[in-house]
Amino acid sequence: MYGTVSTLHRFTMYTMEIKFTPWRMHYIKSSDETKRLDGCVLCAIPAASPEDDAENLLLYRGKTCYVVLNLYPYNTAHLMVVPYAHRANLAGLVSETAQELFTLTQRAVAIIEAEYQAQGFNLGMNLGRSAGAGIEEHLHMHVVPRWIGDSNFMPIVGGTKLIPEELSQTYARLHRGWRLTIDDSAM
Repeated sequence: MYGTVSTLHRFTMYTMEIKFTPWRMHYIKSSDETKRLDGCVLCAIPAASPEDDAENLLLYRGKTCYVVLNLYPYNTAHLMVVPYAHRANLAGLVSETAQELFTLTQRAVAIIEAEYQAQGFNLGMNLGRSAGAGIEEHLHMHVVPRWIGDSNFMPIVGGTKLIPEELSQTYARLHRGWRLTIDDSAM
């Protein structure tokens, strides 16, 4: 559903396109619930029962790190690799954790390439508030797949990013690849 609203503000006419996205209300409400949680949301996700992994968008539980879809993705299949250890300082990360963080990042790239035919990736961490960290007290690696043409006029001119797939669908598609990772590691 779309609509347009025009408003006069200080003798200048502004037009804003409104996109109705009622399926996002669940996430808005859960965001309010997250704010009420004591502690860190990135610590709370793996602390929940494995039975809740799909609801929490948790794709894989490793020895020192886990993989979770980003609740507010920049692109379809945007996920994060997160250490269980609550640390903000990359330099202070235990070597075993740092190694698994990168190994799972490599695996995430391979799984997304296979499932979505991504043509490129943005990988990175925002360490500290001044660097843009949304959750600055718990470091995490972003894995953002990219495709030629995914930066069209909508985000640039319209200030709107379109995600063409629901998170539950993305979870189902990527979860298959992570199940294979679990099967491979058991051998």
